[in-house]
Amino acid sequence: MAKKAFNSRNGASPFKAKPSPKSVATIPTPLTQDPHAVRDTREKVLEVAIGREVRAFRKKLGITVADLAAATDISLGMLSKIENGITSPSLTTLQALSRALGVPVTAFFRRFEEERSAVFVRAGQGLDVERRGTRAGHQYNLLGHIGSNTSGVVVEPYLITLTEDSDVFPTFQHEGMEFLYMLEGEVVYRHGSNLYPMKPGDSLFFDADAPHGPEQLTQLPMRYLSIICYPQSSAV
Repeated sequence: MAKKAFNSRNGASPFKAKPSPKSVATIPTPLTQDPHAVRDTREKVLEVAIGREVRAFRKKLGITVADLAAATDISLGMLSKIENGITSPSLTTLQALSRALGVPVTAFFRRFEEERSAVFVRAGQGLDVERRGTRAGHQYNLLGHIGSNTSGVVVEPYLITLTEDSDVFPTFQHEGMEFLYMLEGEVVYRHGSNLYPMKPGDSLFFDADAPHGPEQLTQLPMRYLSIICYPQSSAV
């Protein structure tokens, strides 16, 4: 699938596993993020937000923690605790950091005060979009879109419905990662030189920079979810 026709729009693993259509993909490295993690208190969130901003401004200036400590007369230990969100800096400390880093005090609260967006789409109310390869019987339905956000990643979830066969299918190739989940029908999906027969419940997760797309529509009608992720900096 190609994202470039719709304008609203990786630490890499040390392994390069090449899945076989008949094999079950395995996770080469343990997951590092707990999907059920929560922050303890709002105060703790504020500490973490301030710490991240202090570290970001310091790195932007290209100075070390020792340099900042010397410029602010704050101990290395205290600065380390501030940057790691372990302690709440006093207003006096924030003012000293503000002067040394050349930013207003309010800049340290930017992430804490930033609004986190959510998009709710009722059944059948997604946005129909025109994409390369769209033809009669090929429907691309965008289920939600959040542009600028704190994660640095843009995600585009599509519900794709194919109701008519065709002799020629487009091959897509674009930046980012893509996840497919079959809901209805059957397809043989191409990724690079590999072909994957997919039925309801099957999924495919891949680097979207390789040529990919439906190779053969085995059973129609066909519906599947396509979720594309790419760096926010590449969105246009």
